[in-house]
Order: sequence, then structure tokens, then C-alpha cells
Amino acid sequence: MIAVVGHPDLTVPTLALLEEELCSRLADRARTGRAGLVRAGKGLPVAFGRAARAAGLAMVTVLPSRRGVPAGVPEPDRTAAGELLLLSQLVRLVEYDPADRASCIGADEALVRSCARVLAVWDGSPSNGRDATAHLVAYARSHGVDVEVLWPRGAAHRTARIDVPAGGPDLGQHAGAQGRFRPA
Repeated sequence: MIAVVGHPDLTVPTLALLEEELCSRLADRARTGRAGLVRAGKGLPVAFGRAARAAGLAMVTVLPSRRGVPAGVPEPDRTAAGELLLLSQLVRLVEYDPADRASCIGADEALVRSCARVLAVWDGSPSNGRDATAHLVAYARSHGVDVEVLWPRGAAHRTARIDVPAGGPDLGQHAGAQGRFRPA
């Protein structure tokens, strides 16, 4: 299983770059029968899901649950969660509160532990109280999980870093017929 973690404030052009880069990287893994794992959210999880689908990699989407019953996904992530469910072959319910940052990080740690590899979309910056990417990279490495860092040339954060749950940035976009980003 391959999980993706990364910065929640990536620009829309960066997400498009990543979708292409991830597609080529995931094609080899699809041929070996691996699957991709992502926690439902907007931004990077959707780019990963689209790339996995294009590469032929099976997808597993993680949804929040309470006592084994699916819990609501917060409004900013609902459309993205719906798209991820359509892209996925399986859904995994994990006990966490999507409105609580610590709970989301705990869910991400559990996902990391369940994988053989983590693709980290990370510029090398330290965790800052809003962005747990550095923490998750260190966590994966400390648990013996292979980490592949991906930060393509031209990748960028939004200029105004905002407090966003670990699920990803608000794209302000939706998928076009070919799975590309276009203005809403």
C-alpha cells in the first residue's frame, strides 16, 4: 500500500504538476499490484486519486467514522470526498474527528503505519502548527516506512498560508471531463 501526505496549501498549478508527476510514478506500482491510500479531503488527496486512477492503481479512500459508522465529512471536503469515493475501489473507515487537527494527524499516523511506502509532497520545511507534513515524514521514517519525497520544479505554496485541516487545501476548482482542474 502507498499513502500520500503533503502540504495542505499547494497552489492549483502545483496540484496539476503533481497529478502528472504522480501518474508516471504510480504506473510502475500499479503493474506490481499495489494500491494507493488517501484520507478523504480536497487538494492533494484528489490529485493523488486522479493520478492513481489514470495510472491504473487501485485506490482506497479513508473516511471518518464514529463507533464504526461513517461520520460526516466537513463541508469544505465533501465534494472532494465524493470524487475520491468514485475513484476508489475500497473505502476504509477510521475513527477520527475531521474537525480536530490532532485527531486528523493521529489518523494520518495510522495510515502511514499501514503502508509500505509514503509519497511525501514536501518542500523540506519544518512543521509549523498548521502543516504536519514534516512530522508525518519523520514519523514514517521512524516506523521503518519507506519515504519518497516529491517536490517538483515549479511547485509552490499559496502566498497566504491558511489554517486548513490536514486533508488539504481548498482548490476553489472542480474536475473537468478529463479530470483536469478548471474554474468553477
